[in-house]
Parts: sequence; structure tokens; C-alpha cells
Amino acid sequence: MENLEMKTLENAAAHPLTDMLNLNRFIFCPGCLIGTVITSLASCLKDEGLTAKDYAIVSGIGCTGRASGCFRAPAFHTTHGRAIPFASGLKLAKPDVKVFVLSGDGDISAIGGNHLIHAARRNIDICVICVNNNVYGMTGGQVAPTTQIGDITSTTPYGNVEPPFNLVDLAAASGATYVARWPGYDTLRLRRSMLKAMKRKGFSFIETIVPCSTQYGRRNQRGDAMEMMQWLKEIVNIRTWCPPHEATFDLKEGMVVCGEFVEIEKEGFIERLQKLREDVKARNS
Repeated sequence: MENLEMKTLENAAAHPLTDMLNLNRFIFCPGCLIGTVITSLASCLKDEGLTAKDYAIVSGIGCTGRASGCFRAPAFHTTHGRAIPFASGLKLAKPDVKVFVLSGDGDISAIGGNHLIHAARRNIDICVICVNNNVYGMTGGQVAPTTQIGDITSTTPYGNVEPPFNLVDLAAASGATYVARWPGYDTLRLRRSMLKAMKRKGFSFIETIVPCSTQYGRRNQRGDAMEMMQWLKEIVNIRTWCPPHEATFDLKEGMVVCGEFVEIEKEGFIERLQKLREDVKARNS
């Protein structure tokens, strides 16, 4: 037992991101790509030379909600659906801090759906990284707003009949100034998007596709984590800069369009507030 503990400590010390991450907090299912998304973001932050004083991580409830505890930085595990408004308030209080929301599709697009569309509408200067596994993974595999028609979940045992959200189309239509979607295994493209979102102003939305083998795969005969990753590779189609409404996400038909879909410049919420403050100050002087 003692030798095992020593080996674990040695491996942690050798990890290139041990100064950025709490490695003992990675308690995800075997083969889950949430950990890959977390390490991708941590690598980007490290490559840019950012320290714990420069950024903050906010998450909600669910499997990806655990992400905030994985970072050695100001990290906030908020209530269900409230990650985006919490992050918005944090950005308003600390405009110089880069604020990232890292949470799941159930948290962001269900109970947090209103917050998503209004943060995009305001163009608040935060980056939302939505990890989409198409179900409520942590709480039992229930149907989510992203669950595909026909999919079996714990609450749709005969198949889902509700049409799902296309999250990149929703974010773009709501006013997001940068929108992208990547499979969780494609760390090269995912990191490039994260770096781009990190360096720009405005509301950025990056959807990452992370199929859940535990709750989704076993119910829909998709096999284990490795088989699901291979399946995802076969159905992903990279089509950068296609219109967001054409960014198909259809697991049944075997077509998931990934790429960058929106990159525009638009005055942000904080900039407008600062201008208003200056105008009020000038009028009252």
C-alpha cells in the first residue's frame, strides 16, 4: 500500500500540469473525455503564461460541474444552472480577470438556458465551454434538452420524442460573437479554439462533444468508451465557417458537423457600461 501511494505521488509530480491542476480531483468514469477538456484548457492557460491571479473557473452541477475543483486557481462550484450569471457577475466585478464557464449541457441549456441566451445577447466578456454528453450523466441518465430523438434514457425508456437543441445555432442566434464545436478527443483544434476565445472580447461559446458511455452508451448499444470514441470519429464532419443553422448534430443519422461557425467583432456589455459611466460622470461634472 505504501509503495502504491509513493508511485501515485511520483506520477503526480511528473505530470506537466501538476502546478495548474488538482490531479486527485479527476474522479470521472474510465474513458470519459471531460478530463481531456479540462487538461486542454489548463494547457492553454499555462502556454499563455497566465497565473491564478489572471483567470477564474466557474462550473455548475453535474459531471462537468466537478471541473472547477480540478483547477489550482479561483474556482467556483455554483448551483444548478447558475454558472453563467455567477460568471457574469464575477466579470463585472473583476473586468481584468479572464472568466471561463466549464459546465455540462444539462446545466447550461436546461435550467440555465435563459442565462445562456441573455449572456450571449448582452455579449458579456466570458468564455463558455459546454461539455455536451446528451444526457444528465451524473444524476441517472435522464433525458436532456440535447438528447436526440429516439435515444433511450432512464426517463425515455421507449425513445425520446422531443427535438433537441442545436447549441451552436442557439448561441449564434442569441448574439455570441465566437461559436465553435469540437469533439472532445480533438485536442489540437479544441485548444486552438480555446486560445482564440481567451484572447478576444465578447461572449464566446465552445461546445465539446463528450459521449457518456456509462449512461448513454450502454442504453443505446454504443459499447464502451473506446468504441464510442471510434464511433464519434466516424460521424464527425469538419466544416469550418458553415452557417450555424447548418451545423448538423444528428447521432441517429450519423452526422455531427464540427468547426468554427461565428467570429465577429461587436461592442461588449462591459464596454457599454464603461461608456455609460463616463457619460454620466461628464454630465454630472
